[in-house]
Amino acid sequence: MPALELGLDTFGDITAEPDGGALSHAQVIRNVVDEAILADDVGIDFIGLGEHHRADFAISSPEVVLAAVAARTKRIHLGSAVTVLSSDDPIRVFQRFSTLDAISNGRAEVILGRGSFIESFPLFGFDLNQYEELFEEKLGLFAALVTQESVTWQGKLRPPLGNQRVFPPIEHGKLKTWIGVGGSPESVVRAAHYDFPLMLAIIGGAPARFRPFADLYLKALEQLGKPAQPIGVHCHGYVADTDEQAQAELWPAYKQMRDRIGRERGWPPMQRTDFERELGHGALHVGSPETVARKIAATAKALGVARFDMKYSAGALSHDKMMRSIELYGSKVIPLVRDMLA
Repeated sequence: MPALELGLDTFGDITAEPDGGALSHAQVIRNVVDEAILADDVGIDFIGLGEHHRADFAISSPEVVLAAVAARTKRIHLGSAVTVLSSDDPIRVFQRFSTLDAISNGRAEVILGRGSFIESFPLFGFDLNQYEELFEEKLGLFAALVTQESVTWQGKLRPPLGNQRVFPPIEHGKLKTWIGVGGSPESVVRAAHYDFPLMLAIIGGAPARFRPFADLYLKALEQLGKPAQPIGVHCHGYVADTDEQAQAELWPAYKQMRDRIGRERGWPPMQRTDFERELGHGALHVGSPETVARKIAATAKALGVARFDMKYSAGALSHDKMMRSIELYGSKVIPLVRDMLA
């Protein structure tokens, strides 16, 4: 069994100045580049940047930021977390990531999804009533593009293509394309149908409860006569020198972020008991390097995953604290996890 890949994700959360004021979106983007460079330096396998179109997250164009990272790193793989395909053009998405692949010398990946926010739909003129139809049709076109053959394709929502090639092609092999899934069996089967790896986004509750989705995916691949594909998982996390320090530093920022989104979605304010439950038995991978490593190893074993990505940013959590978390994740957590799984 190949070694577990360990990565990081961020949405470029708007972080706080030392005096409590918010950093500019521009400064957060520059900080994300520095965070990705550190991740490369300390041996982290992957960094994913999420696409959002709202005031509390700085990154709306992951590929542009990733291109800046590519020019200043050597080995880390670079991708999205996720690209909202429903409100984008599949051809342009493929071209941007194939360009990133060229700049990075073959390190680009893309995680396609429908996104957990809807701001991109009115922004780019798409009808939310076509939420499912848009993603299904555009994913079908993207799957055709990934083959890098001339594409003849027809759908309902855009003009057809006739024997059309798309440039630049991927230099070696194919663009690694994941499907991000938040808990829909239909989405799991869709990933298997298109022969794409599966990325499970687990933001609450025990990770082991997602085992039926992993099993469904593997069964669907088998029934479709397709080869095995990797499964990955995305969870929130934070590393500090001790459990107490990690909890104390993350809690205020995490609650602020969770409550802000919760007000939009009708969730009650997060209580400290909710936070502690997620620390103990849920999806938060938070604590000292030893604590986080044990929990990642347990998650990997429970789900049989090939990739674990930790979302290390959370609301106003400061850049300096995130840099320290990244340093500990790469230098201490990753070696511990690999020892535990050996």
